[in-house]
Amino acid sequence: MPAAANRASVYRRSQPKTGKLVANTALRDYVHDGLRKKWSPEQISHRLIKDFPHDMDMRVCTETIYQGIYVHVRGELKRELATGLRRGCLRRKPRRDPNSRQQRFVDPMVPLSERPLHVMTRKVPGHWEGDLVKGAFGQSAVATLVERTCRMLLLSHLGGSFNANSVKDALVETVDPLPAILRKSLTWDQGAEMAEHRSFANETKMKAYFFEPASPWQRGSNENTNGLLRQYLPKGTDLAIIDNDALQRIANELNSRPRKSLGWLTPSE
Repeated sequence: MPAAANRASVYRRSQPKTGKLVANTALRDYVHDGLRKKWSPEQISHRLIKDFPHDMDMRVCTETIYQGIYVHVRGELKRELATGLRRGCLRRKPRRDPNSRQQRFVDPMVPLSERPLHVMTRKVPGHWEGDLVKGAFGQSAVATLVERTCRMLLLSHLGGSFNANSVKDALVETVDPLPAILRKSLTWDQGAEMAEHRSFANETKMKAYFFEPASPWQRGSNENTNGLLRQYLPKGTDLAIIDNDALQRIANELNSRPRKSLGWLTPSE
């Protein structure tokens, strides 16, 4: 019961205790005066130690002052005091480590580094690379699947709906006719459209792996094939009007094209 569990966690997380700037009038007045004199919250926090070295009640950290201005609505500090800050912003901007990447999926994803090493040799069939090819204004898409050994291309019609559930359903329908020997793994980028990767893996028995962010070279076969596909679906095309039959004809033609990487054999051969 996830909804009930969420409510329970929020209740347990709450802290009904009175805030320091509410309970201590002298401390709140000191902070008010400092902000009116355009002192920064950090300056106020450290100056309190100088002015009240033996009074431990006259202590407040920098973050508490910022939260009193921007976050709390109990009236600890007046919002207009924010104009006295150096930036003068009335709304606090979120900050995060630029080197960190927010987890995109609820279900933990398996990184490319954990994919079996024999997949790199391209000697064992059944390992696929996937991606979305977007249409005009990014409002339509086609899912592309490329087999690493023979470069076989499969296309999934998505139209104007390419959320996680739509993509998962389309991919399951596309790979379902394949024999089990050709359904070993699928590797994708970390796009939000693959948020249902665990459901996909359960339904197809294909393990799902994910490339590193902004590393298209890690799925070179798919990138190359997507470039070939643009001969048939140029950028700016409304892909919502391209039906499954048309996509199948395109895939058949590309799968019948000789490839240098295959010794001039075709993927179908």
